[in-house]
Amino acid sequence: MATSLTAAAPVATSPAPAAPPAPVVHPFGPRLLTGVVGVFVAAMMSGLNSRIGTLALGDIRAVYGMGIDDGSWVASLYGAFELAAMPFSAWFAITFSFRRYHMAVVTTFMLLGLVTPLAPDAATLLVLRCLQGFAGGLLIPVLMAAALRFFPAPIRLYGLALYAMTATFAPNVATWLSATWTDGVVDWRLLFWQTVPMALFSLAAVGWGIPQDPVRLERFRQVDWLGLVTGIAALVMLGIGLSQGERLDWFNSVLVCWLFGGGGALLGIFLVCEWFHPMPFIKLQLLHRRNLGLGFTIFVGMLVVLLSGSLLPADYLGHAWHFRTPQLAVIGLQVGLPQFILGPAVSWLLYKKWVDARHVFVIGLLLIAAACWVGSRITPEWMAAEFALAQALHAFGQPMAVIALLFLATSVVQPMEGPQVSGIVNTLRAFGTMFGSALVGRLLAVREATHANVLLDGAVNMRRSAGAVPPDALAGVADRVSHQAFVLSIADGYLALGALALALVPLVLSLQYIAPPVLPPKT
Repeated sequence: MATSLTAAAPVATSPAPAAPPAPVVHPFGPRLLTGVVGVFVAAMMSGLNSRIGTLALGDIRAVYGMGIDDGSWVASLYGAFELAAMPFSAWFAITFSFRRYHMAVVTTFMLLGLVTPLAPDAATLLVLRCLQGFAGGLLIPVLMAAALRFFPAPIRLYGLALYAMTATFAPNVATWLSATWTDGVVDWRLLFWQTVPMALFSLAAVGWGIPQDPVRLERFRQVDWLGLVTGIAALVMLGIGLSQGERLDWFNSVLVCWLFGGGGALLGIFLVCEWFHPMPFIKLQLLHRRNLGLGFTIFVGMLVVLLSGSLLPADYLGHAWHFRTPQLAVIGLQVGLPQFILGPAVSWLLYKKWVDARHVFVIGLLLIAAACWVGSRITPEWMAAEFALAQALHAFGQPMAVIALLFLATSVVQPMEGPQVSGIVNTLRAFGTMFGSALVGRLLAVREATHANVLLDGAVNMRRSAGAVPPDALAGVADRVSHQAFVLSIADGYLALGALALALVPLVLSLQYIAPPVLPPKT
């Protein structure tokens, strides 16, 4: 019997989800290091631009004739759009290739910086700040992704130290830089144009030092469009709600209620999309790992604590002595400048076999808590010099805490997971900073009102017991009570943040132990 030999018909199947591409390994050397430094400069540029826009808000309002309420939207919108961009940056960097994507975003950021001070009116200024905030949010996450990808394991901690400096150096040096342009050179446009030389250096360094990866446009076939739209909208709404909440009296404002209600609902949709999508922007399943899930929870709390080194002293000196940025600059420089030495030093320490990164983390938190205790002794006579000890403790404690946390968290991450982890870290970082600022602002307002009521009751009782008091003796009572109440609220803020730092210590000790990386043998 003859048999027919026919080819089997192909079985129609649905296309399988595209697997994450394995990262191409490039030999590490001076050229690649130059490229990563260019990425670092761009991230610093973004961080400085964000902070300086807030510090110089008074000068910007004056140029455009904006009141305090209207002017608050300049910083609020920038921060909200910066937050909204962070979860998606690494995904697009893989799709368009790291080198091309980074250079395109840096160019966009630079051009927006050039035209922002040329805005003809306040409405145009706000639109440009939204766009630049989104571009800035795309820049910061790729620095961590670059450190995890391009730095070999034996020296990766030094790459993470560069990323840590965007949290410990940039915010503290921004005060001095803002004062240089507004009170030194006296040209407010340089607040935005300062990005140009940094951007040009970054473009040159990245263009020469970062290798060109293949462009993977086919990834758009599986892009999570619903997650992209809902994620951006949710984070913008939540960011605006956090930054405007104190000014609008929180949930007594219809706008704030809509922002939090709508933003929370959209955030829920975004998280569900990310959980089930085969190619998510951020892989939430990674949070099952103890050092990631618990570590990132600690990270948010630590970001709130770090405000004790920047927000509290600046608020006090600005309120009590009407300091402008030139007088406030020394406060930030005391913490920022030592990071060039202390960051690499902490990385070097973590490579020692006898060092447990959890213990380094705890020591950093204890130093920050000690700084908060020193700050809680504040009196109405304090000037900038009295903050020196607290700021010195911050200078040592911040890099120990931040770099140790990054080491403990990223050590349980595979190279191909680096971009997704970077998106989570940076989103939490931006959210934690905005949440912390709102929380501390609310705490100060409540405690100031409480202290003012107590002090006024005491003043009234004293007046009753003393009998008639000359009117001129009462003229300054209200001002003195208000000032003293504010000083006491700052002291309470320090105590609350110091207590939070101590509360994080048991959580840090419960993280999984990670052995120090093995350095290559000396030849």
